[in-house]
Amino acid sequence: MSDKAPIKGSDLFIKALEQEGVEYIFAVPGEENLDLLESIRKSSITLIINRHEQASGFMAATYGRLTGKVGVCLSTLGPGATNLMTAAAYAQLGAMPMLMISGQKPIKSSKQGLFQIIDTVDLMRPLTKYTRQINNANTIPAKLREAMRLASEERPGAVHLELPEDIAIEMADADTHIFKPSDARRPSASTKSLEQACQLIREAKHPLIMIGAGANRKRISKALIRFVESTGIPFFTTQMGKGVVDERHPRYLGSAALSDGDFVHCAIDHADLVVNVGHDVVEKPPFFMKPGGKQVIHVNFSPADVDPVYFPQLEVVGDIANSVEWLADHCGTCEVHDFDEFSRVKKAVEKHLTERVDDDRFPIIPQRIVGDVRSVMPENGIIALDNGMYKIWFARNYKAYDNNTVLLDNALASMGAGLPSAMAAAMLYPDQKIMAICGDGGFMMNSQELETAVRLKLNLVVVIINDNGYGMIKWKQNLDGFESFGLDYGNPDFVRYAESYGATGHDVTSAANLAPTLASALDAGGVHLVHVPVDYSENERVFNRELRDITCSI
Repeated sequence: MSDKAPIKGSDLFIKALEQEGVEYIFAVPGEENLDLLESIRKSSITLIINRHEQASGFMAATYGRLTGKVGVCLSTLGPGATNLMTAAAYAQLGAMPMLMISGQKPIKSSKQGLFQIIDTVDLMRPLTKYTRQINNANTIPAKLREAMRLASEERPGAVHLELPEDIAIEMADADTHIFKPSDARRPSASTKSLEQACQLIREAKHPLIMIGAGANRKRISKALIRFVESTGIPFFTTQMGKGVVDERHPRYLGSAALSDGDFVHCAIDHADLVVNVGHDVVEKPPFFMKPGGKQVIHVNFSPADVDPVYFPQLEVVGDIANSVEWLADHCGTCEVHDFDEFSRVKKAVEKHLTERVDDDRFPIIPQRIVGDVRSVMPENGIIALDNGMYKIWFARNYKAYDNNTVLLDNALASMGAGLPSAMAAAMLYPDQKIMAICGDGGFMMNSQELETAVRLKLNLVVVIINDNGYGMIKWKQNLDGFESFGLDYGNPDFVRYAESYGATGHDVTSAANLAPTLASALDAGGVHLVHVPVDYSENERVFNRELRDITCSI
């Protein structure tokens, strides 16, 4: 007979989370979570209270993205759980390991009818890898271990557990076992597929390497640098692959921020073989394949999801780092390779990206904003981009020097994620320079989290790029030949708004004032908001006319 005492369900849940190494829970609790809240109070886990569940989810997902461990967030039932849905999709499409915990009314007896009750488990099913209601306290450790395993294994994503009130207070058996996390190694690719990849690389005349989101997850920079330098093959990145290899590398050609028609696509069109490392079809396509066109090698943790514009001829499936190291060791250089055209493209790209970075116009044009941000950010500084027109400018023009120093979402591409993502980075890396870069529209979707950032005493600079409207949609509206309509709105006084939360606000009033203001805010510590009026007339000139005319002639 066991000498252990029975354990309350909520205590068992939190002890199992502690066994998993959970450090933080990001939360907007409700009355259905009160027993769990008390169990957290007595634990080693830090509870971070947000002002909206969506922000809790974005922070948990970004924690997962940056650490590789499962980020955890908590909500109540009904509207609390539905507010997590955007963050669930954000984590699921972006391959960020995240566990959502939601409360529920008692399931064995309830005196409140259907008040606030929805089928949260079914609601979460299309947005998660795993979603379950816990209906017996004894099953808590097993369900939690399975959820954590699925959230973190390739391809990472979102999982969900619902803990009803009566299960939280139910006593689990004294001998209920809490499982330890497993340490399973990812399998290596077959030697046959690796040899075939080397053969294709040797036979190609104009091979090119593409680095995607999957490569950014597992920090395989050293292996990729060896591969690039041992073969001499130039590389480009997707938006979410930025920084895997230092973009100051002489073989870097650029980022495929657009799907076609950019300078880097001249190199892609010229290539007869693309080695796709970590490509994820969830991302906006960096290029379009055509039947009978270039060959593609898919190097990833899992087989390719084939669609009409992506159908690789060879798949190297297994741990990416191991695969790339093998290719670096065995492929070597090849005399048949001809990179002259790629060199011409690189020169054109470098010239293009330095144009107008010193432009003194006010409101400030995007090239100047990107250039000034890059000039004040240190090598390990992290920028977290919300979603808007500026994201394309930063993806194209801002060179990343290290893994995950440019946090952007090119999967769900949700507005409102930039500030919470930067807050998670600032929590994890308090000694690094962290900057959220948001449009006025995206910022206002979760602007209330400024209070959270101030309360947590974060060191964070929030840049608001303001055009008083939904700028990216305006650009597309104009591109499609429609009249300007339905996309303008008003904004608060952003400086006074920031100060009302206890942050420090700054109004940039000239182009010359931008870099000094950013540098001063970064050095001062605390939470700073920098309001930057933007002139988006360059969208039409560069993306609609210049790229069409120039890239065809280089």
